[in-house]
Amino acid sequence: MSKQDGMNYAPQGKPRPVVERGEFSFAAMSLEHGHIYGMCNGLIEAGGTLKWVYDPDPDKVSRFCDTYPGVGVASSEQEILQDPEIRLVAAAAIPSDRGPLGVKVMKHGKDYFTDKAPFTTLEQLEEARAAVAATGRKYAVYYSERLHVESAVFAGQLIKDGAIGRVVQVLGLGPHRLNAPSRPDWFFKKEQYGGILCDIGSHQIEQFLYYSGCTDAQVLHSKVANYNNKDYPELEDFGDATLRGDNGATHYFRVDWLTPSGLSTWGDGRTLLLGTDGYIELRKYADIARGGGNQLYLVNGEGERRIELEGQVGFPFFGELILDCLHRTERAMTQAHTFKAAELCLIAQQQAQRIE
Repeated sequence: MSKQDGMNYAPQGKPRPVVERGEFSFAAMSLEHGHIYGMCNGLIEAGGTLKWVYDPDPDKVSRFCDTYPGVGVASSEQEILQDPEIRLVAAAAIPSDRGPLGVKVMKHGKDYFTDKAPFTTLEQLEEARAAVAATGRKYAVYYSERLHVESAVFAGQLIKDGAIGRVVQVLGLGPHRLNAPSRPDWFFKKEQYGGILCDIGSHQIEQFLYYSGCTDAQVLHSKVANYNNKDYPELEDFGDATLRGDNGATHYFRVDWLTPSGLSTWGDGRTLLLGTDGYIELRKYADIARGGGNQLYLVNGEGERRIELEGQVGFPFFGELILDCLHRTERAMTQAHTFKAAELCLIAQQQAQRIE
């Protein structure tokens, strides 16, 4: 998978199995977004057994099988949903289809792991909440910009250890390369992709809640625009928002589809975490003009540090998710946190001012 195209970015880490082969079987379906490869990589590295794949498009299935030789090709969704060995279904459907698919999966007694954004409407969110309550199944979300980035994982550890004190402000920058010719039709239809704040804004809001320790927040202001892509009138290529958390922490984020072709990767994603005793900067995917991602800068009372984290930390979320599914715990991510991040990005999108 090329790092030039964010749609196909699929991180790989060191295998750290938490179960024996065959102990946790999962399936992949709805291969609309390349993030399905990152999701499957993480689960396999944590010991999960990929048993089935299904998509109505045989070309997508063929490419998937080339990446994961030996996976069984299911003839339908039902073949997967009715297989008692499958504990979890991973899917990267068209965003507007993710919520309804998750409800169907959970009603068949299986946990669900979807690409972000997990919903495109608040009504879908409420249907999923009701399904979780009724079935006891999990609705997990691949918020990859924190879960599948080693510098972001390590930042969470530093904050828990008190390295910068109490986090009072989070600044998130999430630029992406558009690469329009490679995108499917749904990518440019607002009803199907949900809007830029709903989509890639979901990463930013999830990180704010996690790093600041908030359980809720208020969207103070948000706006969207199409500055440079008038051939796609329903696309929003810029969005930003300001939030205030329930513990007093604040958040500003900006997301866009304006990454220039000269950048060495698909987006110069950065996160700045301001604490009462120091601050952290994450240069996730590029340290521009120097090369290499996963750089963490730490400044506190002990001095200044630059820490290179590529290949150093791993991705504990996936093993924790598998164990949560087996033991019905919530170590990887609570359901309340998962849904709150989704709710706030939908509210930010709904309230956004349109800049013409």
